[in-house]
Amino acid sequence: MASKSKVSCSGDPNQRWTGKKNKLFEDALAIYDKETPDRWRNIAIHVGFTTEVEVKRQYEILLEDIKQIESGKVPLPLYHRYVACSRSDITTSEQRLRNLKL
Repeated sequence: MASKSKVSCSGDPNQRWTGKKNKLFEDALAIYDKETPDRWRNIAIHVGFTTEVEVKRQYEILLEDIKQIESGKVPLPLYHRYVACSRSDITTSEQRLRNLKL
């Protein structure tokens, strides 16, 4: 019978996942697909300091996020508008570079 014990005793279900931990989680999802035996255990080990229950919950959150994005319920981020340099700015910059003594 499969054990439901924690992979790590320091896993805290209330602890917020860091960007680093989330990146490890996403990498593990790419490594351990749906057909992998003990998928959630392997992902928990890969991420470190977490449990199978926590990675399953994180996966559910990811699926919900994807669903929200695909349904258009998540607004697009506001990107800063790119402002191109004028020709005079480029000429001035080129002149400065020519005058550099390396």
